[in-house]
Order: sequence, then structure tokens, then C-alpha cells
Amino acid sequence: MRKISRFHAVAAAVLALGLSGIAQATDAPSSGLGQSWPNATDVSANPHWHVYVFEKDGVRYVQVNDTNGGVHGAIATAGGQVLVLPIGSDAQNVTTSTASTTDPTSTTADTVYDDGTVKISATVQPTGAVQMAVKTVVALTRCTDSVVIKSLPNRLRGHASRR
Repeated sequence: MRKISRFHAVAAAVLALGLSGIAQATDAPSSGLGQSWPNATDVSANPHWHVYVFEKDGVRYVQVNDTNGGVHGAIATAGGQVLVLPIGSDAQNVTTSTASTTDPTSTTADTVYDDGTVKISATVQPTGAVQMAVKTVVALTRCTDSVVIKSLPNRLRGHASRR
């Protein structure tokens, strides 16, 4: 009986260690931001770019690199808010905006990252600089709250209840 108990204890310990390694592998790293080749998974939506995601204290950091490892820009996002970080050769060329899910996307920009709430597009300028556009996606929902609808101006009341 003791051998079986020891076997089960060892097997359980090995299993627990293995599962904790898997759990750590799926979490976004919390360090490496600003590095050319951070120890993070490349989550780019485009083969011409590398995108790395980091998380710390509920804030998600997204960094965009070129194929040679050059850091072009990074953002921080939490709670639907986006901040441009002063990281990368094109940090001054990063713009942010909020878009409804029905907004068309630019046909000249390359989508480099899209997690469903944040979308980053990059456009190489004739000067070689990269313009990055960051959009936070806001889903449009129908307003059915009669108190809210009654508070709208008459010209908007029908639109709010018909959507």
C-alpha cells in the first residue's frame, strides 16, 4: 500500500507541476515591453509585422515591431481606454480613436493586431515612417430603456427605439 501511495503522490506532484507550466504558458508575460525580441508569443495578424502582448495589474500592453525586431510603437489598454506609450521609433505617429463595429476599415493600412476590442493598423509612409492607427471597438446596442428614450430630443426618439 505504501508504494502505491508514494506513486500516487509523485504522479500528482508531476501532474501539478506540468499543469502549472501550461497555465503560465497561456498567460501574457508581464515583462519585456520595449525589447526587440521579447520572450512573448508573436500574435500579429500580418506576416510583415511582429506584435507582442504583455499584461500587468489588469493593463494590457501591445507592442508592434517590424520583421527585423525594430520597435515601432506600443499602447496600453484597460477598461476601453487606450494610451499611446513613448516607446518605439514611430511613437509620435500613433493615433487613437473609437469606432463603431459598422465603421469601414482603411484599405491601404495593414491590420497588424485585432483582439475584438482593440484593432491596430499600420501604414508605411513614403518617408519610411510608420503611421499606426489604434481603434477601440464599441458595439452598438439597441436602447430599450423608456426613461432614456423619453429623455432624448423628439427627433431622436424614433431612432433609438428602432435600432
